[in-house]
Amino acid sequence: MMIDVERPTRLPGNPRFSSGPCAKRPGWRLDALSAAPLGRSHRAPDTAARLAEVIDRSRAILGMPADWRLGIVPASDTGAVEMALWSLLGTRPVDVLAFESFSAAWAHDITAELGLADARVLSADYGALPDLAAIDWSRDVVFAWNGTTSGVCLPGAHAIPACHDGLAICDATSAAFAMELPWDRLDVVTWSWQKVLGGEAAHGMLALSPRAVERLESTPHLRPLPKIFRLTQKGRLIEGIFRGDTINTPSMLCVEDALDGLRWAERIGGLPALIARSQANLAAIAAWEATADWVRFLAPDPATRSSTSICLRLCGDWFETLAPDQRAGFGKSLARTLHDEAAALDAGSYRDAPPGLRLWGGATVETADLQAALPWLDWAFAETRRAFG
Repeated sequence: MMIDVERPTRLPGNPRFSSGPCAKRPGWRLDALSAAPLGRSHRAPDTAARLAEVIDRSRAILGMPADWRLGIVPASDTGAVEMALWSLLGTRPVDVLAFESFSAAWAHDITAELGLADARVLSADYGALPDLAAIDWSRDVVFAWNGTTSGVCLPGAHAIPACHDGLAICDATSAAFAMELPWDRLDVVTWSWQKVLGGEAAHGMLALSPRAVERLESTPHLRPLPKIFRLTQKGRLIEGIFRGDTINTPSMLCVEDALDGLRWAERIGGLPALIARSQANLAAIAAWEATADWVRFLAPDPATRSSTSICLRLCGDWFETLAPDQRAGFGKSLARTLHDEAAALDAGSYRDAPPGLRLWGGATVETADLQAALPWLDWAFAETRRAFG
């Protein structure tokens, strides 16, 4: 039986819930970038200082240890991850966790493109993590801290042993600045500007522990590398990368935007405040989800449920009667209805994920906007079901 749901009257102040690029910080305006040094060489002293400032402010907010290196690299988080995989892997066996689209892509690259003979892929369906107890930490281990397309994250620092022989290589792009990262248990960490702080795209960040640097400098090149992947020269780390001397030409407009986001994070209280804002967003959705009868979290375990990429799956007796292609079509129609009403933009689930919704809950999203969007989800579901008959 279909139930009428009254059309809400209040729209979110900002309906942008995309999981990347993500919402800009509250109060952002284009004139926040008016001081960007456009038309200048990125190697000039004052422009180079801005690149170094991104590195320094990022380190400070994240609480990165002083002996880690942090650099700005090309091609967003993807570029940062690929640089790590192609530059570091091959001297040890590898375990790679694959539990959503991007981590599955890293597994493909390791097994099919790099062709590493001793590589194990530990897989799980959307909504779950692989068996963490099955990881062999004497091997190099590649994993995402947070599955952007599945809404599943690692349960905490205890997931990684304090002592491990291999390198822990962590794609943290939708976790950095929203979740605690155990720097003492990681060796490589990557992220991008367009996630939790809402920066513009195309630039990545690559952080290396002393153990990772030692691997780079002690191991001969195992394979030819294109220029944008090279982290060493004549057996030594290219230190300039980690002082803001980028491999390729960065966008100074994007750099200015990244600085704007970092300065905002500092103003509101740094990492604890960023985490609290994201957790408040998850709590708002959790309170609503507990009352809904047509949707459930894709990640059923609260201990591994993401507060940034909040993924919901469609469910219910009626929905289960639909054929798989009808279910996918229903999900797309639901997201389109929310878009047409300007209630929630870019809220559809990822193309490879089960039909449902994905709402970004990172720190730049106001909890009040999510709360305003939730009645629209109920209304849009009722309208979409009516259209399906």
